[in-house]
Amino acid sequence: MWSFDRARPGLGALFGLLALAGAVPLSGCVEPLYGASGAFESSALASELQAIEVDEIPGRAGHYLRNELIYAFNGTGSAVQPRYRLSVVLQERVQTPILDTVTGRATSATVIIDADYRLVTWPQNAEVLKGTAFNIASYDRFSNRFSNVRAARDGEIRDAKMIADNIRTRISTEFAMRGPALAAAH
Repeated sequence: MWSFDRARPGLGALFGLLALAGAVPLSGCVEPLYGASGAFESSALASELQAIEVDEIPGRAGHYLRNELIYAFNGTGSAVQPRYRLSVVLQERVQTPILDTVTGRATSATVIIDADYRLVTWPQNAEVLKGTAFNIASYDRFSNRFSNVRAARDGEIRDAKMIADNIRTRISTEFAMRGPALAAAH
């Protein structure tokens, strides 16, 4: 039996070395969002995110989303003087795309949440960023009513986590792109 390793024993190491040599020049092309960059340090970005106050969001899904946003912006629990205010308006709907042909009942459902958000400076009320984030979470429906309620609630929680992550990423990107000019404005 002929083997690649037996025919040329050092060839595998050579390919590994070539792959490493090709990856090293590319390592400088990507700058991490949460890592330190030359002009705008990650600590400055973190302090800007901690200075975001999240307004109350009505409804159960709004409660979940607000908690996720507060934790995403200031997971340290430290009290920071707010310099920004984030307001979010949710639109939630449930769709039942699959029906059982025998019973006529829905066998699954989809919770869809759209979040229109607006970040403004505080107290000047100058708009920094606005947009819409959304998420879709599906769940199975059963004959047990409590199971359906719990599954729908879990869908709302999954939606809230994904939307909060999306909003945090967009705001972080905006802050990182504006860099020191944004930090100097405050």
